[in-house]
Amino acid sequence: MGEQPIFTSRAHVFQIDPDTKKNWVPSSKQAVTVSYFYDGTRNSYRIISVDGAKVIINSTITPNMAFTKTSQKFGQWADSRANTVFGLGFSSEQLLTKFAEKFQEVKEAAKLARDRSQEKTETSSNHSHESSHETPPSTQASSVNGTDDEKATHPPSIETLLKNNNNRIKMGPAQGPIPVKKWEQELQTLRDSNNRLSAALQESTNNIDHWKKQLLECKEEGDRLREQIKALEAQCTDFNQEKERNVRLSLTVKELEAEINEKEQELERLREEAEVIPQLTEECETLRESLQTAENTNKELENKAKSLKTDIEERQHKQGNLKKELKTFLEVLDGKIDDLHGFRQGLAKLGVDN
Repeated sequence: MGEQPIFTSRAHVFQIDPDTKKNWVPSSKQAVTVSYFYDGTRNSYRIISVDGAKVIINSTITPNMAFTKTSQKFGQWADSRANTVFGLGFSSEQLLTKFAEKFQEVKEAAKLARDRSQEKTETSSNHSHESSHETPPSTQASSVNGTDDEKATHPPSIETLLKNNNNRIKMGPAQGPIPVKKWEQELQTLRDSNNRLSAALQESTNNIDHWKKQLLECKEEGDRLREQIKALEAQCTDFNQEKERNVRLSLTVKELEAEINEKEQELERLREEAEVIPQLTEECETLRESLQTAENTNKELENKAKSLKTDIEERQHKQGNLKKELKTFLEVLDGKIDDLHGFRQGLAKLGVDN
């Protein structure tokens, strides 16, 4: 049947840093297609994502896995087989919700497929026990499938099953007289079982060779990735240095921008002052004219003051002369009054005498 996609979405792919186990390392430069695939032959489900010719996600879903939403647009799940943690960053919360719901559906389907496979295995084992009922139960359980404790720890290998079936064929005649037809049926059943197990062994061998080849390719890919990581680390060092230089340049640019703003503010202030200069010039001219007028007026007032001072001095001089004349006049008047008084007294005496 092959693998077929059953659900597809787009997201940015990340993997956990294997060294720190904390930081996310991007596996794709941009959003890539992430799909769920169903393998009808193996009855299994996988999440696969390819960036160009590079497979960045190849995770087989098991019932023990869990998809966790760590934010509104980011989710992650751990893959123990790949020994890593995958992270997906979606463009919207709706895409993340749909992917998480599909993950839960696929996990339930994987669990159901595992349960069915276990039921088929148990049914096949019970059928084999019933067809070989002539063999003692304890011998069947231990010779074909191993003890219960062994099955609980690890299942028997294909080589062990082939060997046990051959031993059963050899031990058949020693169990006593049994009808030939039943033995032929049992023999045919065991041959079919041996053929299936041989085919499975051959397929396992082929798979081992294929896995070895894949392991070698993975090692080569790992070496190549290590070289790329070293190159990227060197680039990161250069990038960090460039980043620090950019930070310093950014600070210098900000300081220069601040200085330019201050200069622009000062220039704007000077322009405003320059606009006021004509008004100040006119005012200065007006004040100069007023000052000139005031000086002229002051000179006129000084001249008037000088004239008034001269007039005052002349008047004072005249007043002094008048005072002198008045004093002289008063002295004369006093003499005249004295004379008049004497004359009056003389008249009075004359009147008395008369």
